[in-house]
Amino acid sequence: MWVEKFTKIKYESSLITFTEVPDEVSLCLNISGCPNYCVNCFEPWLREDIGTELTFDELQRLYLQQPNITCICFLGGDRYYDDIAVLVMEFKRMYPHLKFAMYSGATEMNPFLSKILDYYKIGPYIEEKGPLNKKTTNQVFYKKENGDWIDITYKFQIERI
Repeated sequence: MWVEKFTKIKYESSLITFTEVPDEVSLCLNISGCPNYCVNCFEPWLREDIGTELTFDELQRLYLQQPNITCICFLGGDRYYDDIAVLVMEFKRMYPHLKFAMYSGATEMNPFLSKILDYYKIGPYIEEKGPLNKKTTNQVFYKKENGDWIDITYKFQIERI
């Protein structure tokens, strides 16, 4: 498959979550090689070029292990926009029901990825502003609805009893 030669992405770990993308069962991949140097980053080892190569076959293997997944979420990947786009487009051809999300430390959406993703978190981590679950956060979590990006950051800020 041609996509195998294109991909340079590596992921350090994966997990299934119900919290990273609201209302989805997500296969989340911690992408290494992060170009952002957020102060007090809680995963600074992801700046390094470490982990397993994320080819189409590897992503498919991970996906097929968990048949209830509704979304694949790239936690990071700002260095690999083109590679992520290729993986997403190829996966959407084979699994059109799947949704795709990206957590980015960039301050703006990548124009090409914004056309093919279903969810997009932008904004670097700034300690004094806090993460997505704080009302003071600078980060924004978007969901695409009918071709428009809707801010759904509030879904992370629900107060729990």
